[in-house]
Amino acid sequence: MKCSVNNGSMSSSARKRIVILGGGFGGVYAALHLEKLLARQPEVEICLISRDNFFLFTPMLHEIAASDLEITNIVNPLRKLLRRVKVIVGEVERIDLPNRRVVVSHGHGSGDNHSHRLEYDHLVLALGSVTNFFNLPGFAELALTMKSLPDAVQLRARIIRRLEEANSECSLGDRQALLTFVVAGGGFAGVETVAALNDFAREALRFYPNLSEQMLRVVLVHPGAVILPELGESLGRYAQQVLAQRGVEIRLQTRVTSMAENEVVLTDDSSIPASTLVWTAGTMPNPLLSSLPCPKECGRVQVNEFLEIRGWPGVWAVGDCAFVPDINHPGNSHPPTAQHAIREGRVVAQNIALALAGRPLNLFSFKTIGLLASLGRRTGVARIFGFNFSGFFAWWLWRTIYLSKLPGLDKKVRVAFDWTLDLLFRKDVCAVHDLPARAHPRDHSRQMDGRNGNYGRTAAVETTRLN
Repeated sequence: MKCSVNNGSMSSSARKRIVILGGGFGGVYAALHLEKLLARQPEVEICLISRDNFFLFTPMLHEIAASDLEITNIVNPLRKLLRRVKVIVGEVERIDLPNRRVVVSHGHGSGDNHSHRLEYDHLVLALGSVTNFFNLPGFAELALTMKSLPDAVQLRARIIRRLEEANSECSLGDRQALLTFVVAGGGFAGVETVAALNDFAREALRFYPNLSEQMLRVVLVHPGAVILPELGESLGRYAQQVLAQRGVEIRLQTRVTSMAENEVVLTDDSSIPASTLVWTAGTMPNPLLSSLPCPKECGRVQVNEFLEIRGWPGVWAVGDCAFVPDINHPGNSHPPTAQHAIREGRVVAQNIALALAGRPLNLFSFKTIGLLASLGRRTGVARIFGFNFSGFFAWWLWRTIYLSKLPGLDKKVRVAFDWTLDLLFRKDVCAVHDLPARAHPRDHSRQMDGRNGNYGRTAAVETTRLN
């Protein structure tokens, strides 16, 4: 039974309420800065609504899949990060802009969910993006994704399970499909995922006496002429060369069109016998945005140069769900990257504080500092302030920069310690996170494709079990 709780209108009283939807980069950094800016204003309440009770540092997600890092080392509890912010773990069911309120639900299942109506004076949309399968049949059920913590855990467990099955003498007929892994999408997520997957699988092979490296096939499918197009042709070709030398087969100017349990079909009508497809070939803004009565561009809500949604005063948007105009290049928008979301969160916090004080707002202007990608085995590619770097130095830059950005000193120390141990010991090949579920049966119907900052349902114990 749903129980509806009305928390009351804050606009009718002296106290103001700021509601932030999403626990990703944009939402968390907006909350962090609002907490600092409004520390001496107890009459202002800040609420952050997230489907998880933690903040996920997504740039290191592929290292979870490769068993380079422990699962909890790249997540920070929201209640630890945000001391003065009211954290509500739940799912956003509806956003009612005309009445200035949102409906949030939480609970263990459909039969005992509780629904809350939160009225706001200022609303920040930081809902992020979800995987876009482009309505390709069977992909949502069969393909793996790489946008959430359960995704990385599931991929690691899938690799180990496939090696276990292929090592069995009774699987000779299915061995080729079991030992073939296809990654669709040659952007940052796809390249880092295929590099991590390839390194992990090849290193794990030594524990399986009936298998050899010649049996393993790792394929990267990319629709463009060169992978990592954001970094330019030279770095993209360098990345292709490195991956090819390590045994990755790269199929350029090709797309995946269909998938069965043991087959992946490409646009050139060729097929790859494979039972594992990792889909990193597309995202789209959170579906909740589609019902909002505000202007949109490519599914993202349009904001002005102050990050306020056009025509809706007091409603702001940041991150992947916002179409943010680039004031230095009219007609263009800022890319939906983490470094932009962090700065947008900071500026939107400043502008909300200024709006509460009745002062002029700040313009948002930011230029990309750099782009980096890890290719595994102490190799990477990077473009920093227009300069290209590759090899060990780029990999060192990747680790140094992202380690410095990881919130929390304790998490920095743990990650650095894990990286040091990884130099000394072999990777762990225990599939402990793929143990049979013992949760309530209704948990099995929950989808595992929720994203940090988004509101799809996931399994009840995300960091320790996968259905």
